[in-house]
This record gives sequence, C-alpha cells and structure tokens, in this order.
Amino acid sequence: MLTLPDEYRLYLKMEKSLSANTVDGYERDLQKLFSFLKEAHIAVEDAKIEHLRDFIVEIGEIGINARSQARLISSIKSFYHFLIYKQKIDQDPTELLQAPKIGLRLPEVLSVGEIDRIISAVDLSKAEGQRNKAIIEVLYGSG
Repeated sequence: MLTLPDEYRLYLKMEKSLSANTVDGYERDLQKLFSFLKEAHIAVEDAKIEHLRDFIVEIGEIGINARSQARLISSIKSFYHFLIYKQKIDQDPTELLQAPKIGLRLPEVLSVGEIDRIISAVDLSKAEGQRNKAIIEVLYGSG
C-alpha cells in the first residue's frame, strides 16, 4: 500500500507530467510542512488555514526569500488539491492562502558599448562578414 506522499509523487509524475526536478522540489517543500505539522501534532488531513499560515510565518522568520515562499505555497496548494481530488479531505485549507507578492525581474542586457565591440569584432573582409554583422544587429534590435 502506497503512502500519501508516494501517491502524490505518482500523481505529479503520471497525471501532471511534471519533470523530476519539479517533483523533487515539491517533495522537499512538503517535507518542511510535514515536519511542522508533526511537531504541532496535527495530521496533514486535519490542517486548517491557521496552521498553514503559522507555517508560512515560521518559514519567513527563518529567512526564506519571497520567491521561495511563493513556490512553497504553490507546492502546498497543489498537495491539498490532490487530497481533494483523492477525496481524502472535503474542504481545501489553502483556498485563502496567499503567496507573497514577487516583483518582476528585468533581464540583464548588454550595454551599447558591449554591442559595438561585438559588431566591430566581425571580420567584414570575409564573405560571411556582412551577413554576421546583420545577424547580430537583428538579434540586438529584436531584444
């Protein structure tokens, strides 16, 4: 007989077709939750929104950044949706659980000087020089 975490792992792999790295990440996140609930003497199926919020607060206090907290909350929500799907629980305790707001990161881009150096490095005396210069300029111009 499979344990609940084993069933969830199979669900993620087979039904959700998630990559092995994603499945491993979800499992690591859930192990943190399971440890927290075990210390509080709360069964996973009996966890309420208050318990999950306490867990998120504790995670934040130990210094886990907002992006990692958001991923962790996503893992928890996915797990509890799985429990509802498998009819292990009736109510979703994650329904009102909100992830921290994460600002968008701007990509790092090359400076104009760096682009000029790349273009000037193209050997225009060769037949493919003009083509290579045009390719670089199109790539730069299109972002």
